[in-house]
Amino acid sequence: MDEKLVSILKYLRLRNLLDRWEEYMAMACKKRMSVERLMTLVLEEEYAAKCEGARLLRRQRAHIPEILEIETFPFSRQPKLDRKRIMSLYDGFDYMTKQRNIIWLGKTGVGKSGLATGFLLQALDRGYRGYFITFPELVAELFQSLADRSEQKLLKRYAAYDCLVIDEVGYVEVEPAQVGQFFTLMQKRHKKKTTLLTSNLGFSEWGSFLHNKQLTAALISRLTEVSHVINMKNCQSLRPTLKQ
Repeated sequence: MDEKLVSILKYLRLRNLLDRWEEYMAMACKKRMSVERLMTLVLEEEYAAKCEGARLLRRQRAHIPEILEIETFPFSRQPKLDRKRIMSLYDGFDYMTKQRNIIWLGKTGVGKSGLATGFLLQALDRGYRGYFITFPELVAELFQSLADRSEQKLLKRYAAYDCLVIDEVGYVEVEPAQVGQFFTLMQKRHKKKTTLLTSNLGFSEWGSFLHNKQLTAALISRLTEVSHVINMKNCQSLRPTLKQ
C-alpha cells in the first residue's frame, strides 16, 4: 500500500481497513471475490469495528467503578431474590424503551449495585448513553455547582443521560439546597430518561436524610410512578465476613 492511500485511510479513520488491507487483498484473490462482494465485506466489517469501538467508549465514559455483567450475578447465593422477575425486566428492556426507573432497596452488600451496573451495561451496549455515580458524589457535585454558578450546566448534563445510576441513596444526610437540587434533577428526568437507584433504606426512611417532608413525598411519588421497585430487604449479604 502506498503512502498516499495510507494517508487517505487515516484521514477517513478507516482503521480496520488500514490494518487489514493486505488480508483483504489476499482474501479477494484467493476466493475470486467480485468488487461488489469485497466492498460489501469491507464496509460491513468497518461498520462493525466502529460500533464496537463506540460501545467500548460508552462503557469507558460511564464512570462504572466495577464492571459487573448480569450473567455473573450470583443468583444461586441469593435464593430470596426473584430471579425470574429480574431477568424478565432485563430481557424485556422496557426500562429503557419506555423510560421506566428501577429502584433496588435492601441492606448493604446484597448485590443492589451489581444489578444496577448490569442493567446499565446492557443499555450502553445497545447504544444508549449512561453514567454511574453515587448519591454522596452527586449531591456534593450539585452543591459545589452553586458556588461556581454552574448548577444549570450540571443539571443539564445529568438530565441528558439516557440511563443514570444513582448508587447508595441515603448514605449521607443532605442540606436543604441539595434536596431541592436532587428533586429538580429527578423532575427533569421524570418520564423522559431512565434512572436506576439503589438504597439501603426503605421509602418510609427517606425523610431521615432528606429532612423535607413535602419534597420527600413528592420525590417518592414521581420516582415510583414509572418505576419497578425491587425489595431486597430479606436478602443476605454477599460480602465475605471475617472469622473471629
